[in-house]
Amino acid sequence: MKKKKIKFEKSIGNIYADLGLKDSDELYARAQTGFCVHKIVKDKNLKQREIGTVLAIAQSDVSHLMNGHYSRFTTDKLLDFLKGLDRKVTIRIAPHKAGEPYQEISLAS
Repeated sequence: MKKKKIKFEKSIGNIYADLGLKDSDELYARAQTGFCVHKIVKDKNLKQREIGTVLAIAQSDVSHLMNGHYSRFTTDKLLDFLKGLDRKVTIRIAPHKAGEPYQEISLAS
């Protein structure tokens, strides 16, 4: 049996930009922020009801958050979630270098 060669393109690091979506930097930053919220909540082993209480959101919104539907939340709302989880958010402004993303989000340990 012959194996077919799989065609692929190397990502630039932002799947939204790879797909040519408008506002790809904003979408990527929101996804990264949402993932940070998700990881913190998972690490705390909170039940959905507890997550809703801590983040002051309805259970249906908790479900969206835990299923990775971050586009349902604004970036500001996701940052509010981090505040509710007792996390400090630092925004650093720096010159852009060719080949790097315009927005980066990282979770400190």
